[in-house]
Amino acid sequence: MIEDRDADPELLEILKLARTPHGTVDNVMRVHSLRPNTMRGHVMLYRAALHDDANTLPMWLQEVIGSYVSLLNECEYSYSNHWSNAKHLMGDDIMADLAEVALKNRTPEEVFEGSVLALLQYAEKLTISPAKMCPDDVSRLREVGIDDGEILEVNQIVGYFNYVNRCLNGLGVTTNGDIVGYYSGED
Repeated sequence: MIEDRDADPELLEILKLARTPHGTVDNVMRVHSLRPNTMRGHVMLYRAALHDDANTLPMWLQEVIGSYVSLLNECEYSYSNHWSNAKHLMGDDIMADLAEVALKNRTPEEVFEGSVLALLQYAEKLTISPAKMCPDDVSRLREVGIDDGEILEVNQIVGYFNYVNRCLNGLGVTTNGDIVGYYSGED
């Protein structure tokens, strides 16, 4: 991974785009430094899937879904970052701790219900058995009140995390040197 001091002007510009609110570039992005074009694409995909104002799923739920996909893929990097975010956004440490145990045990039904549970079950199936997805999987989401825009949102979140989990695990990326969690350092 190329550090800022060794970056050429093109890479510096893209590193600027990838900076966190903490002023750092996390390893998830810096790992692309040998191919800045993929870093640019990754930043844009990440922001569209998780941080776009057009998304209507609650941010805490987006983070829980991303965390669950990362657990299923055994991606410690994404899990540690996004569960930190989910827990912060849930605003209830007891509920978050119960949810974490349920997700780690692949029993989200012990804590979640209704549309949230349906979204987590969809995320699990799409992650673990993508070839077994069928029209009924989408119909079930509609039946519990999830609209087509939200179905697309969850699909993109799951797709993004499956992409990034494989990139991170495949390159051995760790959180060493990163500030873990978007909300780290907040009260």
